Order: sequence, then structure tokens, then C-alpha cells
Amino acid sequence: MKLVVAILESRDFANLRNNLMDKGYPVTLLSSSGGFLKEGNSTVFIGVEEKEVSKVLDIIDANCKHRKKVNTPSILSKKQPGEGMPIEMTIGGATVFVLNVEEFIKV
Repeated sequence: MKLVVAILESRDFANLRNNLMDKGYPVTLLSSSGGFLKEGNSTVFIGVEEKEVSKVLDIIDANCKHRKKVNTPSILSKKQPGEGMPIEMTIGGATVFVLNVEEFIKV
């Protein structure tokens, strides 16, 4: 058995959950935050048999898209010349960990 842990943008969670549940994969959600932009994330836990991992990864890939975002640094801090200019960044997608599960118990 494997545990797939995916960290994604919160706005991608609803579609991902629906697509995983439609295919019979139960999902557990943990809200999280962090990263460079300090924005809300969703951390999703999916327990599957090893042979199902590639299918789950395909569903995650199809539902967690990269996007462009323009980030303007705060104007409250001291600036050097050129600082404070908008920066275009690629965000989104998912960071996925596939972990071995030694034991799975439902109580």
C-alpha cells in the first residue's frame, strides 16, 4: 500500500477531489499554507494500492495546473534601485510524495 501526499493550490482542490472520488479514491484534506507567496494550500492524502499510484498521479496532473502570477513586492520596506518592480512567477501544479505504508488500520 502507498500513501500519496499532494500539496496543491487550494483553488484546485474541489476539482481534484471530485475527480478522485468519481474514480473511487477516497481523499483526506489538510489545509496548509506556506511557500514563497505564503498563500493557502491544500494537502491531500490518498491511500492506494501500489498498482493504482500512476492513475492517481495522472488525475493529480490533470487537475493541478501551472499558472502565471504577477507579484509586486511590498512597498513598505526600504528599497534598492529596481526593487518593487512586478515579478511574473509560475505558480500552481502540485508537489507530490509517494510513501510506503507499513500498516493501514480503519477504526
